[in-house]
Amino acid sequence: MAEEIEVPTEHLHESIHEAAERSEEKWLLRVALSAALLAVFAAIASLLAGHHANESLLEQIQASDQWSHYQAKSIKSMLLKSKSDLLETLGKPIDSKDQGKLAEYADELKEIQAKAEELEHSSHRNLAIHHNLAKAVTLFQIAIAICAIAALTKTKWLWYASMIGGTGALGLMGMALF
Repeated sequence: MAEEIEVPTEHLHESIHEAAERSEEKWLLRVALSAALLAVFAAIASLLAGHHANESLLEQIQASDQWSHYQAKSIKSMLLKSKSDLLETLGKPIDSKDQGKLAEYADELKEIQAKAEELEHSSHRNLAIHHNLAKAVTLFQIAIAICAIAALTKTKWLWYASMIGGTGALGLMGMALF
């Protein structure tokens, strides 16, 4: 199982909340609320990133299992083909069951290959989603930190910058999921 991305923002929330309580300025309450909302989205993105990393890993393992199965069937098919070729070379009759089995192996190989390729594709898709969600978590964390700096320094433009960063993180999260 993939390790979950940690979002260590509790200390920042406490700092923002304390600054908002001590201040006469109402906009600091909005800073505290927006930081809390960003933390919620960061936690959701973190959980989803971990989920998609796990799914990617499981599907890659299943794809490897399918390729091993493919290889085993391929070896059986080659052995049976070699036997048939040898009998044909010696002028001996080839059992019709062997011919049927060779056709059966060929069909099974196609099915196994298709399943393995599908699992690999799904694994790559889940990994790409994980990467985008991990980027969103990082951007959320940066936005939360900038919120804290804005509250502590009472600088509105920093808060606006953090909201732009949070909006970008939401965009990444949305792109990853939809």
